[in-house]
Amino acid sequence: MTTGGYDPNQDPKSPGGTPPPGGHPPPSGGSTPPPGSYPPPPGSYPPPSGDYPPTGGNYPPPGSYPPPGSYPPPPSGGYPPPPGIDDTGSFGGPAPYRLSVGDAISYGWSKFSGNAGVWIVFMLIALVVQALISGIFNGFEITTETTDFTLLSFIGSIVSAIVGYLIQAAFVRGALSEIDGQRPAFGTFLQLGPIGAIILAGLLVAIGTSIGLVLCILPGLAFAFFTWWTMQFVIDRNQDAITAIKSSINAVRSNAGTLFLLALALLGINIVGFLLCLVGLLVTVPVSIIAVTYAYRVTTGGPVAA
Repeated sequence: MTTGGYDPNQDPKSPGGTPPPGGHPPPSGGSTPPPGSYPPPPGSYPPPSGDYPPTGGNYPPPGSYPPPGSYPPPPSGGYPPPPGIDDTGSFGGPAPYRLSVGDAISYGWSKFSGNAGVWIVFMLIALVVQALISGIFNGFEITTETTDFTLLSFIGSIVSAIVGYLIQAAFVRGALSEIDGQRPAFGTFLQLGPIGAIILAGLLVAIGTSIGLVLCILPGLAFAFFTWWTMQFVIDRNQDAITAIKSSINAVRSNAGTLFLLALALLGINIVGFLLCLVGLLVTVPVSIIAVTYAYRVTTGGPVAA
């Protein structure tokens, strides 16, 4: 027991003193905390707001986080698949631009009018070549007594068809060049690509269309419509004939309504060109080919130059 107001057993600064209940009193007057009182012992910090630490007292073990790519998709339902048609002929998603009949025809006219001379000259050369082939083979007929079969006429039909497929491919090559933003020169039309695939694709489309025409006409028109872009796939994507036909069918089917209206519009334009003493075809045919190839690029998500 002590006298006066000082009790060394209650003085926290005294070597033998014990701290009052509840810990050391806060320092006053700028004095430093007594030894052993700072920092506070573990666990004396106030816990932060919220659920911290995690339930169970530990952080998630390594490797428990979601692997890359497993995060939930954005609110719109996920990113759209890349556009285009792959090499197997499967349509890969929506095109980045909306196809319209007016835009396709306007685009065809714009590109043709900017390079009309080359297109018209090539059109004239194509007509002359086909006329010469027809005249050569139809001018010498070999007939038999038992049949009206004409050997040279038959051979001429095959040669004329093959040349026709190559000319069609040349027009598609020129149209692709226009859509790539490169005005085609005369030599551009002759850069056909896989000639074997072009001829085989043309023959298969012709055979399928002919068989369909025999079957009440409509199946043949439908087959010709859905194989509309076979040459584009052969030349632009270097596909073989069978794959190109499948790709064309899938691509046209993905936007059949708009493309059907485009086909009707181009048919009407070419009928007008035919009625103008055939001279109008020198304009309407190139415009149609460019418009069709533009529609192919837009539908499949390919590049389109302004």
